[in-house]
Amino acid sequence: MPHTIPADSHLKSWWCDPSTEYAFMGFSYEVTACQSREQLKREFVDIRYHFNSRYVRLYGACDREGFYDDIVEAAWDSGLGVHALIWFGFNLDDIWIGRRDVLLAALHSNPKAKFVTRVLQFGSEPLFDNVLPHEELTAQVLAAKANLSSLHIPVTVSELAFGYQERGGAQELLDALDSINIHMLPFFSQNASTANHAWPLVLTDLQWFIDHGKGKKMYFDENGWPSVTSPSVQPNSPFAVADIKNEHDYYILLDNHCSDLKHVVGGGVGWFAHIYNDNQEPGYGIYDATGELKFPFHPRISC
Repeated sequence: MPHTIPADSHLKSWWCDPSTEYAFMGFSYEVTACQSREQLKREFVDIRYHFNSRYVRLYGACDREGFYDDIVEAAWDSGLGVHALIWFGFNLDDIWIGRRDVLLAALHSNPKAKFVTRVLQFGSEPLFDNVLPHEELTAQVLAAKANLSSLHIPVTVSELAFGYQERGGAQELLDALDSINIHMLPFFSQNASTANHAWPLVLTDLQWFIDHGKGKKMYFDENGWPSVTSPSVQPNSPFAVADIKNEHDYYILLDNHCSDLKHVVGGGVGWFAHIYNDNQEPGYGIYDATGELKFPFHPRISC
């Protein structure tokens, strides 16, 4: 990052063209713990320089005043872009409205925010979780795009293929998105077994977005395979195996299909690892709960 904040005239050419982005992007990073600015800086530096990440995709919510400013500082100092998130949660309440307003205000008021915020996401899985009818979610996306147009921050929804499919495709919403940010969680497929055999499952969901996404850029943002099950992580196939080997094998699978993902419409598919640490979500972390790497993790950033 530069020593001084650039002029707004640089915003239009600030980011690399999305059509050049594919392979490993970075981590989903849960913020429910309301990490301190110091912890955010320390872990964002690790994300950037240990793993060659380009972005961090936020997950969950911290409602502490000024928290997104801490995210911005940590991202600026570490050279990361941020996939910001308006978190709906799972209680079917309207707390997300306040979160939306706070985040939009921070994006306008913090002079660094527009230079680290790569995209604003509505999520996580608002369609699958029945938070809003897709027509209302479409209206929210369009309103956010208008709000952020002067900052050149695109807007998307973080969602499963099934979330669209169970609403007849929700094409109106897909058409409104600036990019398509996909939850790719093949462990939950009714046909799941081991991660080594998951590529047809990945390809089925990806092909649906290719067929309906009209060439838009795509990312796998909530993307992984758990090493353990938990009350909220239960398979839908009796043959699905959750262990560290399969978590590792899933990312090896994506690496092995780097060229396939690179040649998908929109400039290829970029993918995130869900999630940074098991303390953030049990079983999905690249680090375990004690901060030790669960397996060697050096995914390809090009091919």
